[in-house]
Amino acid sequence: MEIEIVLAALFAFLAGFVDAVVGGGGLVQVPALFVIFPHFLVPQVIATNRFASVMGTSVAVWQYLRKVKIDFKAVIPAAIGAAGMSFLGAKASSVIDASILKPVILVLMLGIVIYTYTQKQLGETSKLHPSFNRVYTYNFLIGAMMGFYNGLIGPGTGSLLVFALVSIVGYNFLMASAKAKIINVIADIFSLIAFLMGGFVVFKVAIPMMVCNMAGSYLGSRMAILKGNTFVRKFFLIVILLLITRFAYDIFFK
Repeated sequence: MEIEIVLAALFAFLAGFVDAVVGGGGLVQVPALFVIFPHFLVPQVIATNRFASVMGTSVAVWQYLRKVKIDFKAVIPAAIGAAGMSFLGAKASSVIDASILKPVILVLMLGIVIYTYTQKQLGETSKLHPSFNRVYTYNFLIGAMMGFYNGLIGPGTGSLLVFALVSIVGYNFLMASAKAKIINVIADIFSLIAFLMGGFVVFKVAIPMMVCNMAGSYLGSRMAILKGNTFVRKFFLIVILLLITRFAYDIFFK
């Protein structure tokens, strides 16, 4: 078991780095847990991943708060929507077949990567698309939808949040990534509560993963802040392509 825990911790470090930059750390961490611990139940994998990642995301939030000016009036509605719907999504994960949603998500992400690649100026500067009074409503709806997905399935939530905040609301990539981290950590906490209530967290694996995820998140968030929007945009495209590959594999080869 010791070597398995070390491997899981290494993947958690990588996941923390990826997630801090642009989201999608679950793409690294969740498949790794399935491979390293094939005897784990699906809720155990999701819950252990969530426990490990929530503190790492919190580290990224702390880093962004120190360097990026956040409009909390816009974040709070999204966080409220994400919190409630993430808890419901976690509860629904035991009764809804998530595989039904994967083909839809795959098509969605293909559209995202094509749109982001072709729109070269997308996310370079902040330019709010909805009227000022509607920004809060848009943020609430985005938070609620992504929160439910976060609780139900999980991997890719951060990346989808970043894209929604850039393309629908109009934030630049760095600002969207910072806001997405705050929304994501709140959604993670509420879905984790549901998993803890069910007793699914495997703590002997989750705790060392949490420590390494925090270290990776610290380095990733510093890199994003230092390199700026262009770096985050490129990293976003890479992560989305990896997500597409992962979902395609799940759909066509499993």
